[in-house]
Amino acid sequence: MIESYLAIPPLLGFVGLLVALGLYIIVNRFPEGDENVKKIGDQIHLGAMTFMKTEYLYLTIFAVVVIVLVWRSLGQDTAIAVLAGALSSSIAGWIGMYSATKANVRTATAASESGAETALSVAFYGGSIMGLCVASLGLIGLGSLYYLLSGDAHSIEGFAMGASIVALFSRVGGGIYTKSADVGADLVGKLEAGIPEDDPRNPGVIADNVGDNVGDIAGMGSDIFESYCGSMVACIAIASTSAVIAEANREGMMFLPLALASIGLISSIIGIIVVRIFSNLSPALAMRIGTIAAPILFVSAAYFLINFLVPESNIWLAVVCGSAGGIVIGLITEYYTGSKPIVKIAESGQTGPATVMITGLSVGMQSVVIPVACLALIIFVSTNLTGLYGVGIAAVGMLSTVGITMAIDAYGPVADNAGGIAEMAGMPPETREITDELDEQGNTTAAIGKGFAIGAAALAALAIIAAFVSTVSANRGEDLQLLLDNPMVLIGLFIGGAIPFLIASITMTAVGDAAFEMINEIRRQFKEIPGLLEGNAEPDTAKCVDIATSAALKKMLIPGFIAVSAPPLVGFILGPESLGGMLAGGLLACVLMALFMANAGGAWDNAKKYIEKGNLGGKGTDTHAAAVVGDTVGDPFKDTSGPSMNILINVMAIVSLVIAPLL
Repeated sequence: MIESYLAIPPLLGFVGLLVALGLYIIVNRFPEGDENVKKIGDQIHLGAMTFMKTEYLYLTIFAVVVIVLVWRSLGQDTAIAVLAGALSSSIAGWIGMYSATKANVRTATAASESGAETALSVAFYGGSIMGLCVASLGLIGLGSLYYLLSGDAHSIEGFAMGASIVALFSRVGGGIYTKSADVGADLVGKLEAGIPEDDPRNPGVIADNVGDNVGDIAGMGSDIFESYCGSMVACIAIASTSAVIAEANREGMMFLPLALASIGLISSIIGIIVVRIFSNLSPALAMRIGTIAAPILFVSAAYFLINFLVPESNIWLAVVCGSAGGIVIGLITEYYTGSKPIVKIAESGQTGPATVMITGLSVGMQSVVIPVACLALIIFVSTNLTGLYGVGIAAVGMLSTVGITMAIDAYGPVADNAGGIAEMAGMPPETREITDELDEQGNTTAAIGKGFAIGAAALAALAIIAAFVSTVSANRGEDLQLLLDNPMVLIGLFIGGAIPFLIASITMTAVGDAAFEMINEIRRQFKEIPGLLEGNAEPDTAKCVDIATSAALKKMLIPGFIAVSAPPLVGFILGPESLGGMLAGGLLACVLMALFMANAGGAWDNAKKYIEKGNLGGKGTDTHAAAVVGDTVGDPFKDTSGPSMNILINVMAIVSLVIAPLL
């Protein structure tokens, strides 16, 4: 029976791509603006695409080595799956960022010529292309493999591995790029030169705007794509190997994640339409309605789908648990990065940078507690409903509406870029007011997106770890026991707990080193280019773009090597028990650090913006200067090291699952 439906997921994926193409055509029909505006937009677009080309060159070399090793050790089908996963993720990132860098300049022009409603539509359409590409290419790639390989679960696991490799490079490389530029531009421009953010006199501004795209659009997209595909692969693997699943239900449970993702894509498209319908309202309300409408539609349709594929099961309740959990984690993140805590941080700036740092760190630490409790509740409920499979299907439930979730997240960088373009092009103050309103909402959606990404990555990784344990147990003919009285498990726990700290240190150091070089270059230009600060000369923006690009490409290789090599080293030298312990320790440390760093960084950023609105004396005061210091420290927290934790645990988990038959 299931065989007749296997072609539906990839076909729906192609429908999603056609909708994305339609949105791209609509965006391109809006005017770019005058020559000055177009020039600025072209600089951002060219910088972003140049970085992506070079990054993908490095990535190709790394991926080829991995694919050859996989081919020699695990066979042709798994190697092809790794290639398909890497290509799907890369194409999604490329199309999404290409579209976003075309939408930003049109958003600024729309804000100037047509008003807030049109500007919101353009920015949101630009982000929606990324969201639909992530969901559609995931369905096309994974759905096609499932169809062609007749549900060969182990070979399909390679798809998630390929996606994880791309995610690691895109997220880490993009994060280093964007924050080295942002920190350099802010510290010299705002604090030393006393000029506004996105001022065209600042040589680092173009690099900063490029970074918003490579880090927050391509990087975030690959992050979500990895979790999206990883959760589906984990469900397929668990369903294929679990001894407690009845044979009558096995086929349906293996196909179910792809079927759920298919109706999730349809729900996301409807959610995007809902946002457009309500765009005459406030941006915040329009996007909130769309964000809530899509999961409600998805959960309702999932009930009938699950009863059709796997009757007499509690799987639907696990899907509801995951879907609701994703919304709750996002709302908790919104509170800690956009409500009373940011006012408290801003007020602490009245006594200097040190108290800003202390308050921000405490907010970040506190923000970890409720999301972790929420994740624990999801795990408890879903496993009680339907065993280890429940964790995976809860993650699928959380991620199935990724089209609308990623659309709203990618909207933020487009709106942020539009504000920068408006400032650099000297557009009227009312234009900047509109773009600032869009950008403010974008900061909130970005914070929610980060919380959602962390929760999704945690559940996806846990599901993959469960699949790893199930696969090893099936291969050995006995259960893999990860008991705390086993010293090999404890050794693995400590190794896994230490790796996230090492990766965070490497990425933070990379941002600091690149920012140091960027700061010196901006200072040099202000000093040596006559008339630059007076607005009578052009800055050398290309030099700053080169600094950020070089730093990102050089520094992203070591984290990638550590993440991919750690599982085979531990697994083959210390054994599967130690590898299982390493995954458990890594999962806990990664989730805690990701939540702490993302929320602390987001809170520092919004505390600065709270002051810049005129509160507590506004811009130019000592309080504002203290908040800028907090924001500067928070930048690599929330956009480089924090997000790399999501990728790290998923990469380690999926590599472990792929090599499980060899242990």
